Amino acid sequence: MPKAKRSQVVSLTKTKSKGKAGRREVIDKVSDAVKTYDSAWVFSVDNMRNQYLKQVRSKMGTSRFFFGSNKVMAKALGNTPEEELKDNLHKIAQALVGDVGLLFTNLSSEDVVREFEEFEASSYPRSGTRAEYRVAIAPGEVVRGFTKEPFPSNMEPALRKLGMPTLLKQGKIVLDNEYVICEENDTLTPDQAHLLKHFWEKMATFKIKLVAHWNKADGNF
Repeated sequence: MPKAKRSQVVSLTKTKSKGKAGRREVIDKVSDAVKTYDSAWVFSVDNMRNQYLKQVRSKMGTSRFFFGSNKVMAKALGNTPEEELKDNLHKIAQALVGDVGLLFTNLSSEDVVREFEEFEASSYPRSGTRAEYRVAIAPGEVVRGFTKEPFPSNMEPALRKLGMPTLLKQGKIVLDNEYVICEENDTLTPDQAHLLKHFWEKMATFKIKLVAHWNKADGNF
């Protein structure tokens, strides 16, 4: 069976299976984390960006993050009450569904919640995501950002290739009419996503959401 393609996260604990030996390594590492840390969390990430996730990991340096095959991580934890390493840990295994990660930590619940609630970062949206608001470019010279910075003239072919009916007049990139890059709630195409990046529209927000929590001391889930 071919390996499932999952979002790559660099400089974090990698749990991509590499055959039987790879799966065994993941299971051993997760099992060790259960013994070492006081609690486990399942979390999801809105608008995943590796650079921001690494910043979160750096802030929580004593904790350990796992990503990869949910099935392998769940097997390490135990999928049933009979298989689980600790009481109620199978419930964490059952929460490993979809694009989620697994966090082991000795931080208090309050500290974990605060760290994740306080950290969010704006980023450029990607194709396939929904536009958060309408973006329209006024007629006249094409500018971007709050500073209304003009585009360099050599950008005109690239903008036109992405669908904007631009013209080059006296060394300036111009539009004869308003051009709407996207409407609110549009599912963005690759061209729209590229245009939003050119116009410095960071409408995507990286945010971690906590899905489930398990505490070793009392087995509470």
